Amino acid sequence: MKPSESADGTQLVHVGRQPIFDVHGDVVAYELLFRGSMDAVAAGRQDTYATSSVMVNAFTEFGIREVAGDRLCFINLTREFLSGELALPFAPSQVVLEVLETVEMDDEVIAGITRLAEAGYRIALDDFVWGSGQEQLFGLASYVKLDLLDGDLSHLDEVVAAVRRFPDIQIIAERLETDEQVALADRYGMELRQGYALSRPQVLTVASLSPSRLRRLELLTALSAADADMPRIVSIIASDPALSLRVLRASNSVAAGHANRVSSVRQAVVMVGLKHIRQWATLMVLDDVGGATEEHMLGVLTRARLCENVAQWFGAAPDAAFMTGVITGVASLLGIPPSTMTDQFPLAPAVAAALTNGSGRLGQVLRAVDSYERGELGTFDLAPQYMDAVRWSTRTLDASNRLTAA
Repeated sequence: MKPSESADGTQLVHVGRQPIFDVHGDVVAYELLFRGSMDAVAAGRQDTYATSSVMVNAFTEFGIREVAGDRLCFINLTREFLSGELALPFAPSQVVLEVLETVEMDDEVIAGITRLAEAGYRIALDDFVWGSGQEQLFGLASYVKLDLLDGDLSHLDEVVAAVRRFPDIQIIAERLETDEQVALADRYGMELRQGYALSRPQVLTVASLSPSRLRRLELLTALSAADADMPRIVSIIASDPALSLRVLRASNSVAAGHANRVSSVRQAVVMVGLKHIRQWATLMVLDDVGGATEEHMLGVLTRARLCENVAQWFGAAPDAAFMTGVITGVASLLGIPPSTMTDQFPLAPAVAAALTNGSGRLGQVLRAVDSYERGELGTFDLAPQYMDAVRWSTRTLDASNRLTAA
């Protein structure tokens, strides 16, 4: 068991965010930061693991709208992401890619950043220092961040003048810790500001059910095939409740452009797209912090399958019933009401109504399953359907374990 993981297979995941303000004091963006614990003051690391952790947690554990609303999110990128060695699993609409000052500006990195900018991603140059090579990116950048605490201010006039030759670039005065530094940002007309003098980073924490390490690897294997097998991929994701929820949260980040809301795992996969599913799976392997216990996975899967099995009795869609079972099962494991999870996913109205107030045909499915799990004998005898659910869940987990171990 990992230090942050509890006996029931859940764990606390964290992401830091520090506001970025405009000259009027309004929050216009957040920089997302790696945090290994709830009381961590500093990030502690700026490597690929940290970047992957921030992406996975922000987009698939919290949901990007929970973290930032409709504001932009600045995310630090390491060389692997900038060069294209590791792909970004999200669209450019709500993110700004920060080029860390530690990244060497060679031809490979510049070519990769050029591709990202051409694809519509906004680029920010972090802790800019003249002569570091980052000045080659002025034509691609939307933001330049200047460190007014520990940065070399002796050439500030020349740096600001050079940046101002590119009218599309906004300057972010960062690491503002004193009134004098805020006044310096005012003097040079720096459009955006960030630092302890304005706001310290906040650490957001949520209880999470980590996807099984086996399912992540199995999914990545299936996605790496020349001809991806969509039914198999959907089956793998559906077999792990935590993976299902992560795909749902990822679909929420792209749902704004879709008229339809999702009511099944397959719809969520289609909305996100296999390309982005593959990228998320890769990041989750990099962010491998261990899986939830098989016992608790079995319990959630059994509940979801039971919901699917009895759906026809109430005229409900089986795949929507399965998803409803997954969400309510995970909510129970995390100790939160299912209704609190409805805002995190782009759910179909019937699914949202069942989770929020137990209404509709899916609500009837949940009530029947809840009654059976409490040992209450209702109108329907669910014993055969329950035994089928147990057998299916056990076979699903065992097959996945054998495949990954092979």
